[in-house]
Amino acid sequence: MKAVLGLEDGTFVPGVGFGAEGECAGELVFTTQMSGYMEALTDPSYHGQILMFTFPTIGNYGVDHQNFQHPRVWAGGCIAREICAIPEIGPSVSDYFADCGLPGIQGVDTRMLTIKTRVQGTLRAALVVGDDDGEYAVTCARNVPPISDCDLIPAVSCTRPYHLEGSGKRVAVLDLGIKKNMILSLQARNADIHVFPHDTTPDQVAACRPDALFISNGPGDPVHAAHAIRCVSELAGTLPIYGICMGIQVCGLALGGNTYKMKFGHRGSNQPVRYKDGSIYITTQNHGFAVAADSLPEGCRVLYANVNDGSLEGFENEYLDITCVQFHPEAHGGPRDTEIPFFDTMFRRLD
Repeated sequence: MKAVLGLEDGTFVPGVGFGAEGECAGELVFTTQMSGYMEALTDPSYHGQILMFTFPTIGNYGVDHQNFQHPRVWAGGCIAREICAIPEIGPSVSDYFADCGLPGIQGVDTRMLTIKTRVQGTLRAALVVGDDDGEYAVTCARNVPPISDCDLIPAVSCTRPYHLEGSGKRVAVLDLGIKKNMILSLQARNADIHVFPHDTTPDQVAACRPDALFISNGPGDPVHAAHAIRCVSELAGTLPIYGICMGIQVCGLALGGNTYKMKFGHRGSNQPVRYKDGSIYITTQNHGFAVAADSLPEGCRVLYANVNDGSLEGFENEYLDITCVQFHPEAHGGPRDTEIPFFDTMFRRLD
């Protein structure tokens, strides 16, 4: 199939379409991970974005449903240098995209597009499959609203509370677009899990008498997580609070800190972070916003910093019993080195 990717700066790149004919638009972002492509595509944090893989070939082991982070693909479209046509097992990514009505493009210079993103910053983009009108794709890209103008959280959050019974500590979870592995990490520690929608009030959270509050990941600008910010602000100091990815941003904003949009964000499974004791961990990450460390109030201590750019990767406030990280410990980036200290420490403190 004909296909073309258009960018807001006027660039358009023709390629070979895969999946289904159609079009999508959003931020063009890249991930450096070499595997786990279906985990990435089904991560609700990619809602509102078109996901490009920097690794040359994607799809060599097919579509592994058991590792989906959500029942559906949340990235608007997929960009790759090459999609493996005959995977080792299971259906191909191309066939899966066709069955689900999702657009994709391959045969493009992903290295050039990655360098352009790193130099210019994240660009709005449009992907058209079934046509190669580059000027039309550029026009569509320019019509995409900035991601900070979009409230993407309601689409990925659950619509009503639900309960996952466990024999251990009761954990209230604010679902801003939670990944399956976060739930599995809590269940592995026998947590009695009460999951709430994004617009839950502090009183509703407190009514389940939780031992801790957990704030999940989510898409877009964290300032739109107004209800979650209110929950943390009003419940801080009354129970332990933990957060991952957007969860750290929500906690930072609730404490009076500031967040900012990064030039091109961190996305991949090979991001190095430095712990406060100097040790280094390799982590999985997916975020385009971050907490400004120097904006955090007194009482907050930096736990982790990104080795590459020094951005904040984790902080704690011992007085308020808040601990949160920007990376994804549940994704097993090392492969399990950060999951164990984060979740085990969380439940050890609750005992």
